[in-house]
Amino acid sequence: MTKTNSLIIIRHGQSVWNEKNLFTGWEDADLTNLGRKEAINAANILKKSNFVFDLAYTSLLSRAIKTLWITLDELNQAWIPIRKCWEINERHYGHLTGLNKVKMEREFGSDIVKNWRKSYAYCPLPIEEDSNLWAGLDSRYDNIDPKLIPTAESLKDTVVRVKKFWIENIVSDLIEGKRIIISAHGNSIRALLMYVENITPEAIEEINIPRAIPIHLKFSCDGTFLSRKFLEV
Repeated sequence: MTKTNSLIIIRHGQSVWNEKNLFTGWEDADLTNLGRKEAINAANILKKSNFVFDLAYTSLLSRAIKTLWITLDELNQAWIPIRKCWEINERHYGHLTGLNKVKMEREFGSDIVKNWRKSYAYCPLPIEEDSNLWAGLDSRYDNIDPKLIPTAESLKDTVVRVKKFWIENIVSDLIEGKRIIISAHGNSIRALLMYVENITPEAIEEINIPRAIPIHLKFSCDGTFLSRKFLEV
């Protein structure tokens, strides 16, 4: 494929917490067997269109990392550089982490839970810092300023760190014509699209990111967003 000012973004395949309908956030849930198959399917979609990449980005969470590994391996491109960035981790769900979404809908109603999951401004209560689910206890974040490690986030908060990632990494790569693939998460991808496409808080609530379906973004030579397309077999 000729070099173009474009990139591919993929949400990870099904994780063990997805399978259980749990609020996952920064919990490092692994892929299920289905999740691995979804990653292979993503590679097959990209293979059909002859996508070739120069550089890959992923979060620090295993489900995104392994989705990227599987995808690149299936494409015979596992050798390209991979950069891991905490800024594209999933939104931190705070006190909701580990709760069952279906049970929460039964208790509080689907509209309330949709607001928790999809709204721009809602922020959960912070997770307790002595909880074994708090990321500050995880050694993968040892080199990050503890003040930057969230205990809860809204989508608005997630946009802030994803915007920083985009400006500091992706803009220059795009202008240089590098072919990029990003493996991330439902809400970090929503945050990224919101910033790049200038999507309103009202409109972002209706955008869902399916698992392991490549999203093709196109840009002009100066990095201006042009179009978005979900790629399917």
